[in-house]
Amino acid sequence: MANARILFVDDEPKIVLTMPQILRQHGYHVTAVESVGDALEQIGAAQFDLLLTDLNIGEQDDGLKVVSAMRRTQPHCLILILTGFPGFDTVLEAMHNQVDEYLIKPAPVPALLGLIEQKLIERAREKSGPSKRIHEVLRENMFEILQRALRSMNGDIRIAMLPISDEQRIEYAPQMLENLASMLEAEDTREIDAVILRDAELQGMRRYQHGYTLPLLAAYVRYLERAILDVVHDYLHSLDPDYFMFDLKRLHTSLGMQLESTIIGYLDSEEKTGRRFSQSTGS
Repeated sequence: MANARILFVDDEPKIVLTMPQILRQHGYHVTAVESVGDALEQIGAAQFDLLLTDLNIGEQDDGLKVVSAMRRTQPHCLILILTGFPGFDTVLEAMHNQVDEYLIKPAPVPALLGLIEQKLIERAREKSGPSKRIHEVLRENMFEILQRALRSMNGDIRIAMLPISDEQRIEYAPQMLENLASMLEAEDTREIDAVILRDAELQGMRRYQHGYTLPLLAAYVRYLERAILDVVHDYLHSLDPDYFMFDLKRLHTSLGMQLESTIIGYLDSEEKTGRRFSQSTGS
């Protein structure tokens, strides 16, 4: 299946040069690494549909460390092991780690490609259940999230007493939700991260103008975060389990980034106001 994401792990230079390129020519998105450490880093940073790993990466059987990490972190990822030195104990260990296939090098390229396609098709047929991603839930339920957050804010006497309208109270929140959704569906978040941070700083400046204190600003962000997580929880049954933890980690990271930038924008406005006041009083 084209567009599937493959993590390829092998320490043989010739194979690292050729196999990923062959897979890419057949429409797969391939991340190729040559060490256990790099493989573990990728498993923690990105989502994959299939792991294709050598059994012996540097040391004998240490490819099983990669297998164990993938199975633990991304339980629905397909796992194929390649080795030129099979052994009975290794086969048993691979079966114990729920490896989907065990192949002997040199595996003919047409046979390997056919096996990968077959396994991906079988997995796609199995995944006839929940299929939504968190970014879809955010976009489809933006109004509900905003209304829940607004009810919580109006229920907080400290925020409710601020002389602003409901529209001003949730100002910037729709853009924040859209930024979150964009980040969750993007493969490379660097450009989106910059947009998120800029918008969050603007929100902090605006909250300062509305008369928020830092504790109130923290409460405001907390109510938005709670509304988001409550709605995600309501749709838990429809979320794709293959991506849920990965998306949730990204969501948590982005919310933390936004809170930090919102506070920076707030403090920057506070400092500028203080300087203007000092200048106007001549102190």
